[in-house]
Amino acid sequence: MPDVIELRGLRLRAIVGVLDWERRVTQPLELDLDVALDLAAAGTSDDLADTVDYGRLCEVAQAVATDGRFLLLEALAERVAEALLATDGRIEAVTVAVRKLEPPVAQQLATSGVRVTRTA
Repeated sequence: MPDVIELRGLRLRAIVGVLDWERRVTQPLELDLDVALDLAAAGTSDDLADTVDYGRLCEVAQAVATDGRFLLLEALAERVAEALLATDGRIEAVTVAVRKLEPPVAQQLATSGVRVTRTA
């Protein structure tokens, strides 16, 4: 079973949604990223070269979200997962959760979101 780098609460703004106004205005989103890989070497060496730089993972996820335009959260999560897997050959799997912090529904709903898991 692989080890996991957990990144929680990456906040950013992006164009995502099917409503007309959602196509024009960025919305606040929150992403959680789980990146599975063997961390034994890094645990022993205490050397950044033996792991994946989580700052870089955040940069990749942010670039995908802010450079693109998505109708569905599912599509955004899929693109982020693909980009993270391509970041480093040591990554075995990723789980990406994307949440809208202001979901466009009439009810009082704290967040709406999706979670996808993809493997290398």
